[in-house]
Amino acid sequence: METTIEQTKAYIGMWVTKDGYICHELLPNNRYDEARGNRKSAYQGSYTVTGNHIDYKDDTGFTADGEFSDGILYHAGMIFYKER
Repeated sequence: METTIEQTKAYIGMWVTKDGYICHELLPNNRYDEARGNRKSAYQGSYTVTGNHIDYKDDTGFTADGEFSDGILYHAGMIFYKER
């Protein structure tokens, strides 16, 4: 049986688009902080990981989701890579 990202907690940390414009920091307390370009903390909110799926809810009530696959986060039509 394959281990999920939820079980390993490997999702915690900084996820960045290839161009570096959008950065999602997934914090261990199930909160996230997203920077866009020069706008630090452009969006903040909570997240829940179930298996390899992530659900986001920002502090204004907007929701989105994504999937982790082979070390990549696919979210809202964007592709994020984990910083090492």
